[in-house]
Order: sequence, then C-alpha cells, then structure tokens
Amino acid sequence: MTTRIETQNFLNNLERIAQVRSQVARYLTQIATTLQQGELEGEKTSGKLALDRDIEDIIRTSQQIKEGVFRLMVLGDMKRGKSTFLNALIGERLLPSDVNPCTAILTVLRYGSSKKVIIYFNDGTPPEEIDFDTFKKRFTINPNEAKKLEREKKLAFPTIDCAVVEYPLSLLEKGVEIVDTPGLNDTEARNEISLNYINNCHAILFVLSATQPCTLGERRYLENYIKNRGLTVFFLINAWDRIRDSLLDPDDIQAVREAEERVRRVFHVNLAEYCQVNDSDLYSQRVFELRSLMALRLRLKNFNASLEKTGFPEFLASLNNFLTKESAISQLQQAKLLASQTYSHVREVIDRRISLLDRDAQELREKIISVEPEFERLGIICDRFIGEIRSLRDEKAKAIADSFQNYFLNIGNSFKEDFLRYQPDLGFLDLLDGSKRQEFEASLRQAFEHYFNDKIAAWSLEVEKEMEAAFSQLAQSANNYGTNYTKVTEIITEKLTGEKRQFKEDINSDNCSPGWANWAKRLVSPSPDNLISTAFSQADFNWRNLIFSLVAIIGISAISTTIFGIMLTPIMVLLVTFGVGAFQMEIARQEVLNTIQKELVKHLPKIAQEQWQPIYNAVKDCFDTYESEVTERVKDDIYARKAELENLLKQKESYDIDREKEITRLRAIDSNILTAKNDIEFAYHTLIS
Repeated sequence: MTTRIETQNFLNNLERIAQVRSQVARYLTQIATTLQQGELEGEKTSGKLALDRDIEDIIRTSQQIKEGVFRLMVLGDMKRGKSTFLNALIGERLLPSDVNPCTAILTVLRYGSSKKVIIYFNDGTPPEEIDFDTFKKRFTINPNEAKKLEREKKLAFPTIDCAVVEYPLSLLEKGVEIVDTPGLNDTEARNEISLNYINNCHAILFVLSATQPCTLGERRYLENYIKNRGLTVFFLINAWDRIRDSLLDPDDIQAVREAEERVRRVFHVNLAEYCQVNDSDLYSQRVFELRSLMALRLRLKNFNASLEKTGFPEFLASLNNFLTKESAISQLQQAKLLASQTYSHVREVIDRRISLLDRDAQELREKIISVEPEFERLGIICDRFIGEIRSLRDEKAKAIADSFQNYFLNIGNSFKEDFLRYQPDLGFLDLLDGSKRQEFEASLRQAFEHYFNDKIAAWSLEVEKEMEAAFSQLAQSANNYGTNYTKVTEIITEKLTGEKRQFKEDINSDNCSPGWANWAKRLVSPSPDNLISTAFSQADFNWRNLIFSLVAIIGISAISTTIFGIMLTPIMVLLVTFGVGAFQMEIARQEVLNTIQKELVKHLPKIAQEQWQPIYNAVKDCFDTYESEVTERVKDDIYARKAELENLLKQKESYDIDREKEITRLRAIDSNILTAKNDIEFAYHTLIS
C-alpha cells in the first residue's frame, strides 16, 4: 500500500470512484428501464412478467449508488483541534476554531452548489436556513460557559437536532460527507446524538492531542463505545509539533526525539488494542501524528501545496486505501451481485414464458391447477421461517431483559471494589460545608454516573455479541429456507413446462437463491457499505443501533440521580458522627461506601424490574421489523409467480399471441439486461484491477 499521498491525488481517486459509481448507477437504471418497458409492452402481448419487486430494488439501488457518499464521523474532546484538523482536511477555514464541542450541536458537512446552513430542530419547529456568519455567532460559546453547562448537565441548545452545512468544496463534491460530533461526554443527551450516527458512518476519525495523551475520559469513551464494535477508527494525534515547542530547548534534536518517543509509547499502549482487526495489527495504518495547524496554513496559501511533514500525506494514503478500495469495492460488489441475481431471475421467467407460449388456454389452466400444492409448500416454507424468527425473537427478548435484570442486581454486590477507581478526590466533610456541598455532590454524582455508564456499556457489549449470533443464525436459516424454496420453484417450472429441470451444481449460491432470501441474509449484516441494510435503515432496522438505544431506554442519568438522591440523606447523617482527623476521614470514607452499597442493594431490585419490559419490547421490536420485511418479500415473490402465470392465461383467453414476435421481444429483454449486467461487472473489475 502507498504510504503517502498528496491531497490532489486523493481527490483524483475519489473522483474516479464517483465516475464508476455514476456508470454503475446508469447501467442499473438501464436494467430498470428495460424491465419497465417490457412490462408495459407485455400488457399488450403475452402478459406482464410480474417483475415489480425486481424493478423496485434496482431503482432503489441505482439511486443509492448515484447519491452514495463516504461518511466520516469526527470524534474528539474539547481543545483537541478538531476544527483546525477539519479545516486543513477540506482546505478552507470553514469551521471557526473556537466552536466548542460541548455545544451539543451535531454538524453535517456535505456538498452544495451554494453556501448555506440549515438548522434542524427536535421540537417540531420547521428547519431554518441561515448564513455562515449567523451560524458562527449563534452557536459558538466560550469554554467557561461550556464547562458550566457540562457540570449542570445541560445542553447549550436543547431544541437543536443538528446543523447541515452545505458548501461547494472539492472534497465534499467528490462524495465525502463529514459528521462533526458534539464531542466526548458521559451525559446521555450528548452521547445519544453521536451514537445515533456511529453505525451509519464508514469511518471514525478520533482526534486526540499530543499534549494530553489519552485522558481518562477518552479511554472510557473508547472502552465503552468503540472497543469490539466492529468500527473502523483512524486515530489522529493532533498538535504533534507542540511536543517540540514544550521543551526548554526546542532546537535540541535529541531531546525532541526522546520526548516524541515517550509520547508515542503512551499512545501505543493506549491505542494498540483498538487497531487489531481479524488478528492483524493495523496500528501503522490507523494511528497518525498530525500537525494540523501547519497543514492548514499551507493549504490556505496554496490548496495544492505539499503537506510533507504534517502527517497528512500518510493519513490520506491510509484513508484513501480504505475508502476507494475496501468501502467502494464493497458497495459496488453488492450492485454487481444484485444485477447478476436480477438477470438470473428474469432469464428464468422469460425461459418459462417462452416454454408456455405453445400451450392453449385450457392446457395452461390445468397446468396452473397442478402446481397449487407446490405453491402451498412455498407458503409453508415462509410460515416456518417466520415461526423461527418469532421463536428466536421471544427467546432473545426475554434472555436480554433477564440478563440486564440479573446484571443490574449484581452491581450492588461488587460496588465497593469497583467504585474505588471512580471515587472523587474530595474530602468527605466537604458535604457538611454549605459552600462546598454543591461541588461535593456534583463530583460524587458524576463519579456515580461514570460508574453506571461503564457498567451498562460492558453489559451492552455482551448484548451485541448475543444479537450478532442471533442474526447470524437467521442469515443461515434464510439460506436454508431459500434453498428449499428454490427446489420447490424448480419443480413448479418443471411441471408447468414438462421439461426436466437439472438442479444447478451450486443451488446454495446467491444467484440461485430467491431474491427474498438474499435480502434476508444481507439485511442482518448492517454496515454503511451494505446497500440492503442502508436502504432498510430508513425503516429503523439496524440491530447494532439497538444496542445504543438500550442505553437511552435504561436512562443511566435518571437512575443514578434517583439512587444518588436516595443515598444522600443517610450519607450526610453518617458523616455528622465523624470527627475531622485523617483516621476518622478514612473510616468515614469506608462507611460511606458501605452505606452506598447498602442503599444500592435495597433499591436496585425495583429499578431493575422497571427496566425489564422496555428492554424486552426494544429487542422484540427489532426482530418484528426484520420479520415484517421478510414476510412481505416472500409473499410478494409467491404472488408474483402466480401473477406471471395468470397474466399469460388471461392473454391466451383473450386473443392469439404471435409466438415468434413475442419470443423476439422477450429475448431482446434478456439480451439488454445481460449487456447492462456485463457492463457493471466490467466497471467493477476495472476498479479493482
């Protein structure tokens, strides 16, 4: 892999991908147009082939390919230089460097022919279009105000959902969309904003600072929301040049090297585990030392300036390889597969139609009656698959709800040992001092919430593994039921045409499986590159997002506030009995932990019980959504197969069909789709070669 690439080369590669996407989208549109025209003509000849679902899928996929973007999500805590990095990446001072991440405004940067900002609200207020100056003035707050809001657990702009910034920039025009998140924080409202996007992004750009290597907050965020989630993360260590500037003698080359190596080792210790992918160490391809301010200054003077020694060429090379090779190829591979499956299905339908053109109406009617038992078998296969989905749904919904209840109840048993690393470094007698009581309560409450967040995050990771196993099981079931379904449809065709059907060697292949089975298999593997899951995500199906929604359903902040409020009175009463000496303070500390643990054990059962049903319902709804889509597609397929035959019968009963002319028309449809399919395959292989 190329280890360095300049900005213009990166943009050229993105342009190449955009061109291939456009070509593939055009070829898919040609397939859809051919099928639509064929169906219109069929109404006047031998009847429609009932290809509505094929046409719908092709049109949807064509649109997604055409409008497809690489979505990059930028994460980073306050004062990490996120805005400077983004401005350097896009080559313009678009974002003000003083915009504070704690404003809780998620900003989406996307291409637009003109500069504008659209503010979207969460309270029913219609979207508002504003200019850039207004945007910068209204949504910039100073750091002190941000910290105050954070302590008070308030959002600066609680009625704002997000801001969409449209701008005519080269990077955005080439198909890149950037999601600039509010920042890292443990409050539910802020995290929920970011987590709703995290699984729908191709890559996460996690911005860190060389002057503050991996803070506790950053490590906790990585542990809770990134680790083992199957996400692609690029770690950008910003302000690398400040290591040199912080030395007494910045011209001492040896001292600079030693200081940089010390920082480098700290980051490696903290980030190495997040760069392991399928037992491969990708640290060198995922962690980059950047000088964003230097890069921005260079690009503001000359957009095409060499960014050597800023770290950007190395980062862009790795990002380029990931986007233009792995992600783009994954997307286009699915388009190629869909085109191939569509052609296979259409060819099957056309071959059957041509074979039946010689049958008179009476004979065809008898043939249709003869295959009714097989159509009933198709319905039975559908019912069995749906039954399996429901059985697994009930099992997993109960198991996950029970697992939370049991997990939550056990929190109290290990609280004293687990809470030690969260305990704030404050004197407990501060609680008795009116002027310090608020600070004490806020610190202890925050520590308590951090503790619960980490506990629930650990539980949610186990849930993710369980859900992944469940949907992998459904994918295998879809494959098995699809194979049985195909065998029955082969028998139907054989009985209708009187021609002995030879089962294909690989009847389990995607091309041989019915469309609904292929859809069901890919639907359970949600990712930004999965055109199936991406399309369906609009219907709120992405089981990975369920994991994060469970945290919101549980309501960590509300739980910790409730429990903490209950505990505060006995804690205060307890501390009144102690003196001020160090020995007494240590005893007080231990007694406070004992009191908290005692109160937890007392009140957790009620809270755990209250959360059982919401969690059960959330998991159940996830499976129900999957079942609904699969059921609809199977029933559509059965209906289409019946409609195809009934359409032909209706035409035969109405008038004589010009057989030779109809064969020529049907073969032309076959040929046109084959040509478009081959064009897609050629474009795909050109890209990967």
